[in-house]
Order: sequence, then C-alpha cells, then structure tokens
Amino acid sequence: MSSETAPARDLAAALAWGLDQAVEADALALSAFLAQAFGPSSLGIIHYGSRAQGRKPRADSAFDFFVVVDRYGDAYRSLSATVGTSYSPKVATALAHVLAPNVISVTDRAARAKCCVISLADFRRACSPRRRDHFVQGRLCQFVLLSWTRDAASARAIGDAIAEARAATYAWSRPSLPETFTVDEFLQAALSRSLAGETRPESGDHARTLVAAQRDALCAIYTPLLDHLVAQGALARASVIYRQQGRASAVDRLRVRSYFRLSKVRATVRLLKHVILYEGWLDYIVRKIERSGGTKMVLTSREQRWPLIFLWPRVFRYLRDRPQRQRPRDSD
Repeated sequence: MSSETAPARDLAAALAWGLDQAVEADALALSAFLAQAFGPSSLGIIHYGSRAQGRKPRADSAFDFFVVVDRYGDAYRSLSATVGTSYSPKVATALAHVLAPNVISVTDRAARAKCCVISLADFRRACSPRRRDHFVQGRLCQFVLLSWTRDAASARAIGDAIAEARAATYAWSRPSLPETFTVDEFLQAALSRSLAGETRPESGDHARTLVAAQRDALCAIYTPLLDHLVAQGALARASVIYRQQGRASAVDRLRVRSYFRLSKVRATVRLLKHVILYEGWLDYIVRKIERSGGTKMVLTSREQRWPLIFLWPRVFRYLRDRPQRQRPRDSD
C-alpha cells in the first residue's frame, strides 16, 4: 500500500521483538529437518501459529512454518529427492511463480509441518508496500519465532522484512479503529480486520482468542509503533489512551477495503492449490473444520472417492454457514 514507508532502524529492532526467543525442542528439530530437506537453497524458517504462540493445540495439529528459500526450483527438487512428493518440482515451481507462497505438507516421522514456501524476493515483496495480498502480513503481524537460519545475513534480511510488515499494521487497521483507543483495543481491531480478510473456519471472536494468547508479546511489539506514531504527530497520547489526529480519509478507507477484498479472492485461489500440492489435503481440510467448528464432519463414500466432483455442495454450505460469519455475542 503506497502510503507506507520502511521503519527506521531503532523502530525496526523493536518491531522484530521475539524473533530470537527460545523455540521448543520439537519445533526446533522439525525446522532443522526442513532446512535439510529443502537443501542448500534454504535461507530461513519462521515458526508461527498456535504452537509458536503456546496456545496448546491438539496433538495431531501440524506445526506451522514459513520456509524462505533462494530459488523455488532448487528447493523443490531437493525436497522431492529427500522426502518424495506426489507433485513434480516443475509444477510446484510454476505455481509458486503464479501465486506465492505454496502451502505444502511435509512429514518427519510423527511430526507434520505445514510449510508456506516462499523465495526471499517474494517474501520481501509480501512484507513491503508492494505486496499483492495480506496472506504473509496476516501471519507475521502476530508473534512468530525465527527457528532456523542459514547465517547471520539471512537472519538479518528476514528480520528486517518482518519489521517492515509489522510497521504497516497501523495503516491497514486504521479505518477499523475508533478515534481513541488503548493498545489492547488496537490489537483487537488489527487482528479482527486481518482475519476478516481471509476465508477461515474459526468463529467470529477468534481475534479475541489470539490477542489473549499473545497479549504480552503483541504489546511489546506494537507499543513502540504507536509511540513512534505519536512522535510523528499521527497520534496523540494521554496516559494509556491514544487518539487519532484526523480520521482515515474516504480514499484511505476505499484503498484498505479494496486491498482486503483482493486478498480474500487470492486466498481462495491459493486454497485451490491444496488439491495439487498439499499431501492429504482432504483430511487436512476436514480436520481444520472439525477443530474450529467443534463438530464432527463425516464424508460420504462418494465424497471421499471423488471429492472434486461431489464435495462442492458441502463446500458452498460451509462458506455460507461457517463460524467466521457469526459475530461475537458481545460485539457492538
């Protein structure tokens, strides 16, 4: 989004808070395995999601990672040779160039990793004002861990990109903010706006769950950003209350609304790639819906055998009735 700028070095350091915190042993071992599987092209691995945030997911939940690589072709060829894939490296590389990142499943013994594979060039773009959608931003604006890097230069490049992504949070959440707000209210508005930009199975109050689980970390990341905006004159502060110095213009609101609409379209198209690239994609989607919706989803034998033909009516019903469309009971 064109009104954004890269953060200054001191602010960038604050926005990168938490990247170097300790990673749990299981995630650390899986990160090392992924780095080896993707080969010499591996630059860095970012651990995100419920396990990174300590939200105690179910035992069968996958570990969530971004795998940042030099070149797609080299990475997918190495992965195919190391662990074997049902798709060809050429197909995966072509799809990555059309709509990055690819989301794939990689298993090491009993541990399953859900990997968003992205080149450093595409990662930098996705973290910058030149980004095409909100997929990467929506994950990196939360607490994440840098679980493996090739070297110090790679760690610095990835950390700088994450800081730039987080610096943009106020710009895209501003139309959702009231005139005055606390840090907690800023976090709630930002994550609610971010989640609304995707088709997700969770209930409408999932942002509250995320803020509660990450509150201390998110306050450490975003209080310096808000105070920086105070110093710039975009906000004023009285004790714990921030006040916008002028509300978002109609043009800004339209820009943000259009950005999230396009992001939602691209997120839906990205999900379609699961059919080609995600090993066990049908089981993954069913488990995701069951965990988030709290109900058992039983597929008919026909849906299991020919899901691309007979599963569509159920998909359309889910999109219509999914918990995300339900507003929280205590919402205004």
